[in-house]
Amino acid sequence: MSPTRIAYWQLPPSVRYRIGEAVGPVIAADSISDGLNSSVAAILQTSAGSYFVKALPVEHRWVWTQEREAEIAPHVETVGSGLIARITDDAWDVLIFDALDGHHADYSPDSKDLGHVARLIARIGELPCPDLSLRRAEQRLASYTSAGMLHHFQGGSLLHSDLNPANVIVSDDEARIVDWGWATRGAAWLDAAYWVSWLIAAGHTPKQAEWWAEQVPAWRMATVEGVTAFAVANARMWAASGDGSTDPWTRAIMHASEVWRRYREQEAI
Repeated sequence: MSPTRIAYWQLPPSVRYRIGEAVGPVIAADSISDGLNSSVAAILQTSAGSYFVKALPVEHRWVWTQEREAEIAPHVETVGSGLIARITDDAWDVLIFDALDGHHADYSPDSKDLGHVARLIARIGELPCPDLSLRRAEQRLASYTSAGMLHHFQGGSLLHSDLNPANVIVSDDEARIVDWGWATRGAAWLDAAYWVSWLIAAGHTPKQAEWWAEQVPAWRMATVEGVTAFAVANARMWAASGDGSTDPWTRAIMHASEVWRRYREQEAI
């Protein structure tokens, strides 16, 4: 279950005091509505600059993602955002990052952001995978495909695995990606594959979406069978995780993933 979203000022005073120690007195805090992985998500304004803060109660079942983000942050600064501090106090786990300038990525077919995003995914693929206890792609997908298909997803590359456009910030000259809590180790082409469903949800046909995936060099390492196996597993994953949801973006990505699955299976005939 997604955490309940609250405003920054609803954090306990002791937690806000600790945040102020890290970045200076907070002048304003603007909540961010996009994303569902945090109880608090806000841009903080201080006399020294702008910062992004995200927080979860320490008892929430997703609090491990806070630790994962803190661990991986030094390894992904060139494609993400710099971590300022991690604070645990008064039953809250808080991460503070430099705020990124730009806008959330537009994945629609005529968007000028698409080239930036393709280059971002390529840059992620060039990063060394850090020696951390990351989840493996074949583990994450094991419940949604047969054991005989899992070898397609194995690999030693660092993956972000959540190409939700709300996680991608585009400026004039590049795109960066935040929210690394679901970082994964696996086959190098998988981030491009995760992107495909989001492109379809934004209005691309499956063929158009796969054309953009092809702009990522690692995609060329994928086999036809492997891509189809992923499309099937990804559709099943979204169908299971989104079952019963009325959230518009969840319904959209569920539908898009199913459209891609049908396209891939039809192509395989």
